[in-house]
Amino acid sequence: MIDRNTINRIMDAADIVDVVKEFVTLRKAGVNYKGICPFHDEKTPSFVVSPSKQLCKCFSCGKGGNVVHFIMEHEQMTYPEALRWLAKKYGIEIHEKEETEEEKKNASTRESMFILNEWAKDYFCNNLHNHADGIAIGMAYFRQRGFRDDIIKKFQLGYSLAAKDALGNAALAKGFNAEYLEKTGLCYKTDDGKLVDRYHGRVIFPVHTISGKIVAFGGRILSSDKKLAKYVNSPESEIYSKSHELYGLYLSKHAIVKENRCFLVEGYTDVISMHQSGIENVVASSGTSLTEGQIRLLHRFTNNITVLYDGDSAGIRASLRGIDMLLAEGLNIKVLLLPDGDDPDSFARKHNAKEYKDYIDSHQVDFIKFKTNLLMEDCNNDPIKKAELIQNIVQSIAFVPDNIVRQMYAKECSASLGVSEQLIINEIAKIHKKENSDNKKSGEGNGTEGEQTDTNVAIPDTSINAKEQKEEEFLISAIIRYGNLPVFATENEDGTTTVVNVVDYVTNELKQDELSLRVPLFRDVLKEAQYISAHPETNALQYFLNHPNAEISKLAGQLGEDQYILSKNQAATFIPDEQRLHELVPRLLHDFKHSIVKKEMQALLEQLKRPEIMQSPEECLKIMAQYKELSNIEKQFAQILGERVISTN
Repeated sequence: MIDRNTINRIMDAADIVDVVKEFVTLRKAGVNYKGICPFHDEKTPSFVVSPSKQLCKCFSCGKGGNVVHFIMEHEQMTYPEALRWLAKKYGIEIHEKEETEEEKKNASTRESMFILNEWAKDYFCNNLHNHADGIAIGMAYFRQRGFRDDIIKKFQLGYSLAAKDALGNAALAKGFNAEYLEKTGLCYKTDDGKLVDRYHGRVIFPVHTISGKIVAFGGRILSSDKKLAKYVNSPESEIYSKSHELYGLYLSKHAIVKENRCFLVEGYTDVISMHQSGIENVVASSGTSLTEGQIRLLHRFTNNITVLYDGDSAGIRASLRGIDMLLAEGLNIKVLLLPDGDDPDSFARKHNAKEYKDYIDSHQVDFIKFKTNLLMEDCNNDPIKKAELIQNIVQSIAFVPDNIVRQMYAKECSASLGVSEQLIINEIAKIHKKENSDNKKSGEGNGTEGEQTDTNVAIPDTSINAKEQKEEEFLISAIIRYGNLPVFATENEDGTTTVVNVVDYVTNELKQDELSLRVPLFRDVLKEAQYISAHPETNALQYFLNHPNAEISKLAGQLGEDQYILSKNQAATFIPDEQRLHELVPRLLHDFKHSIVKKEMQALLEQLKRPEIMQSPEECLKIMAQYKELSNIEKQFAQILGERVISTN
C-alpha cells in the first residue's frame, strides 16, 4: 500500500488542469475550464475542471472527482496504478509500507519478468521490421491477412526467428538471467539442459495487462506442419494468469466505455481486424473458455456484451456455459451469428465499421432466444428432448440475478416454448432452493439460515433502501467536507469557549441514541474522521481525498464536490454550507433518525400481521405499546422537520 505521505506529495504536485489537458481539449470558462466529456458522447461541453478545488465533473453523465479519480476512470486503472501514473509524470518516488524480505524478493522477481517481457516485445518487433527473415516471412503473413502498418504497430506485432536459440542467446548477451527466461515462458529447457525459444519460427502477438504491461505472448506457426500446434501461448507464471486477462482490452477499454458495449470474439486476429475496420470495442478470450475473473474484468467497463460467432455449431455449443456465467454476473448478453463461411476476422476485412455495426444491430439476438432456437434444432418434435431443452433454458434464466429481468425472460420463454409462465417460474424457484440448500450444507450460508428463532422476537431488518442510504450519504458528505468545522460554540463560565465540530456532534448524537450508520463504507469514514477531529488544522476534504483506501478516496471525490461549480458572478452571491452548519447538520441528523423511527414502526406493523402474534393478546398489546411510543417520537421529529402530521387517533 502506498503510504499517506507519498499520496500527499503526489496530490500536492499534480495539477488537475495539467493532467486533464493531456486527454481533453479545455477552454477557459470564468474561473474554471470546460471541455467535451471524455466519458460519454456529447456535442456541447459539460465537463468542468476547477483549478481552485482541483476537482472535475461532467454535469451530464456525472463522472468526475479529483485528479486520481480522473486517471482511474479515463485509463481504467486501479487506485494504486493511477497514483503511480501521476508519480511517474511528476517525478515523485513511491514509498510504500515496509516489506518483508520475501515480499521484496517477490516484487523484484515480478519486476524483472516484466522488464524482460518488454525487451522481448521490442526484440520481436525489430525482427519483423528490420530482419530479412522477419520481413520475408512474418511481415508477408501479416500483409496476407491485410493488416496495415499502423495496425501492426498499434498491436506491437512481431516475429520470432526460426533458429531455436536466437532469442535466448540475445537475451543472455543483454545480461538477462536464464532463470527469468524460463519463468516468463519465453524459453524452456530440454532434458539435456539447453534453452530453447518457445516461439521460434512464429509470428508474435503480445498480450497486455489492463494497464499496458506485456504479460504474455501468443505465437502462430506459419508452416503447414500439422504435427505442430497452430498457436503456442505463454504458460502461467508469477505475472500471468490467463483466467484474468483478455486480449485487446488494454487497447479497447476506452472504446468499450464510450460505446457502453463490448464485442467478445475468440482469437487475436478477430480483434485486430475489427480494430482495422474501425470497431475498437472488442476483446478476445484467446480460444479459452471464459472465466469468472475475465467476466468481472469486462464488467468493470460495461454491462452490455455481444458475443460474435461464426457458423461452427459445435464451437457455439461448447461456449454456452461461458455465456451462462456472463448472465450470472448480471450482464446483458446478445449473440450474433455471422454468415456461413465468415468469422469476425474475415467479416471485418469485407466491411467497414458502419456496415459491420449495422449488421450487428440488425442481426444480434438476445442470448436466451438464441439458445432456445439453437437447441430446438435437436428436438425434432420429441417431447423428451423438448423437456430437456426447457430444463436447459430454465437453468440459464436461473443464473440471472435481477428479479425483473428473470421474470421477463420467463414470460418470453413461455410464449416461445409453449409452456406456462408459472411452470418456468416454479422450476427456477426449485433451482434456487436447491442452491440455497447446497450452500447451507457446505457452510457457505450467511450464518443465520436454518437457525431456530423465537417466533415472538422481531428479527431486525438490516436492509437499507435508496432513500435511507441517501440520508446517510448527506451526513457523510457533511463529515467529508466540513468535519472539523464548528457546529456550535458555547461560552463557558471561566471565559473559555467550547467548540463542537461536525464530527463530534454527529458521533455524540449517534452514540447517545445507540445508533450506527448502516452502510459499512460510511461507518469507515466516520471512524477515520476521529483523526481530523483531533487535528483541527487538517483539511477534512483533502484528508479523505488523499486517503490510502481507494473506496474512501473515491467517495470523497463524489461527495466532496459542490453540486454546481459556480461562475465568478454566482460565487459572489452564494452562501456556502459551512456558514450554516448549525442549521444543516442537526437537520441531517433529524432526517436520519426520523427514517429509522419510521422503519421500526413499519416493522412493528408487519409483526402484528403474523398469525402467531395475532393469536397472542399479550404480545399484541406489547407491540402496540411500542408502536404508540414510537409514534409519539415520530410526531416530534415531524414537527421539528416541518412536516404536517395527521393524527390517526
